[in-house]
Amino acid sequence: MENIRNFVIIAHIDSGKSTLADRLLEITGTVEARSMRPQYLDQLDLERERGITIKMAPVRMVYHPQFLNSKSEFLNKSQSQSSKSLEIRNSKLELADSKQEFVLNLIDTPGHSDFSYEVSRALTAVEGGILLVDGTKGIQAQTLSNLRAARKAGLTLIGAVNKIDLDLPQLLRIVKSVADLLEVSEREIFKVSAKTGAGVKELLAAVVEKIPPPRMSNVKSDMENGNSNSMSHPPLSRALIFDSLYDDHKGILAFVRTFDGEFEAGDEAVLLASGAKFKIKEVGYFAPETKVSKSIGTGEFGYIATGLKEPALVKIGDTVVAHGSRFMVHGKELALPGYKEVAPVVFISFYPDGATKFEDLKRGLERLRLTDAALSFEPDANEALGRGLKIGFLGQLHFEITASRLKDEFHLEFLTSFPSIAYRIVDKGKEMVVKQPQDFPDKPEKVWQPMIKLEILTPSLYLNQVVNLKNTYDLVVGEIKNLGENLLIMGRMPLSELIRDFDDRLKSVSAGFASFSYELNGEELADVLKLEIVIVGEVVAALTRIVARKDVEREARSTVERLKELLPKEQFTQAIQAKAEGRIIARETIPATKKELGNFGKNSGDRTRKMKLWKKQQRGKERLQSMARVELSPEVFREILKK
Repeated sequence: MENIRNFVIIAHIDSGKSTLADRLLEITGTVEARSMRPQYLDQLDLERERGITIKMAPVRMVYHPQFLNSKSEFLNKSQSQSSKSLEIRNSKLELADSKQEFVLNLIDTPGHSDFSYEVSRALTAVEGGILLVDGTKGIQAQTLSNLRAARKAGLTLIGAVNKIDLDLPQLLRIVKSVADLLEVSEREIFKVSAKTGAGVKELLAAVVEKIPPPRMSNVKSDMENGNSNSMSHPPLSRALIFDSLYDDHKGILAFVRTFDGEFEAGDEAVLLASGAKFKIKEVGYFAPETKVSKSIGTGEFGYIATGLKEPALVKIGDTVVAHGSRFMVHGKELALPGYKEVAPVVFISFYPDGATKFEDLKRGLERLRLTDAALSFEPDANEALGRGLKIGFLGQLHFEITASRLKDEFHLEFLTSFPSIAYRIVDKGKEMVVKQPQDFPDKPEKVWQPMIKLEILTPSLYLNQVVNLKNTYDLVVGEIKNLGENLLIMGRMPLSELIRDFDDRLKSVSAGFASFSYELNGEELADVLKLEIVIVGEVVAALTRIVARKDVEREARSTVERLKELLPKEQFTQAIQAKAEGRIIARETIPATKKELGNFGKNSGDRTRKMKLWKKQQRGKERLQSMARVELSPEVFREILKK
């Protein structure tokens, strides 16, 4: 294991992580030059289309170093942009043995805050990482968030500033700010160009020198505890599942980091969380495509073909154990630590549309959950749209990406409801958590809403515009700090405000330069109301929302006016009302269609005949009104739920 290095690349979105990974694949010869393509590790079409990493991507690289320098320190000259910029402080430089090789297991991670759970899973499986900073923008919000998570996981970090090929005037200032952030010398921050490859070889050499080899767990065997009967048994094998994929022929492929022993095809294994037992069909590693091998041993990354076909059995963060029955564990469970349960914060209902059936939608989500541990869903129903699924997301981008993947990868058609969050309420002396707006009581005694802690990084030029967002959102601005090229604004606001296009508005007022990260931060009492839409005396549950009291009249007026435009006329009058706290706060009326009664001119006969027909029509409309019911078509829902 001394020649294995497991590491990640972490950064804010659009800092060049995937491009740096491309250069590492080239330098190590993992991918031939003729087969290379930009963003090689981004396997989803959606990732290439948006230019962002959505899924973490593991790859195994074999590295033959050109030099070995176990005592000296690798440094970049401040002005050089070529691969010759390596400077050695200690002259004792040893040439590497040409036969010596290192196995480098890399995980390329996403940069957006909505996918921080992907980063956290990767951090648990490695010993070190490269903290990459965009040289054109400097330290950004997710840089700080990822740094804190990496330090909490106990990783060894190497700082690097990217995009030096752009001849950046502020390069030295950014290098200093990264050095201060990592609490190291400026000479220890690598200056690289992921695009041209400048400085990347030196960075790779530093990975080998500075990042420690894999660690083992603390589980002790029977033999270590004096039980000689275990001598004939194979050692305990344990691995942590950090991702998974469905294969039609091999079943579910569990992506694992092995902490103890080794796994081979034919071994009997068990998944601790679900209790599922299986015989391993195949093992291998990522090159970066899956490649079969005889075994995967301690400290290595790889995959295990379980043969299981039921997605619910394989959980991200679970522990795979082989030969576990031969061992005693004193005071500890066999499950590997380090993963926390993902808590969704935004809930949106999906309903099948077009040729898509409910079973198709459910099957697609189950397959998608294999590669997205944060997805959670439960049955839902709508009087107009039928059966559906209420899905929990980690944010607005997470929702958008999931919806796009369902359409692109599984060719599904669906409609979605308004986004909602979970509130904790006390009503009639009982405390409960409400996720469905229609379950929210009219006048609860107390309501608590989830809060988030925000960190916004912005150039000082846009400070006033960013701070003034508190006039639009319930944002409480706290401390403001200088952080290199930017100002760090710390604040707090309700989670519900985040899904009101906060991200778009922040980018708009800062010309795209500001960035933010957030995390859940307790609860606060909320002044919110349940807004119901009533059409011809009947509440349309699918249009019910929880709205802040200050916004309820505006939202009510906007909704009823939009419905008046969308609903067709009927033979009866349609009253469209918005109701909150048991009172009507907005109303629009669609008049009934008029029926021509014929030509009743002065030569058309007795006027009393006309009056009789009018009265008959009026009585008919009254009967129709008494039993009138408006069915909202999927088309109307589609339009009213549009952003």
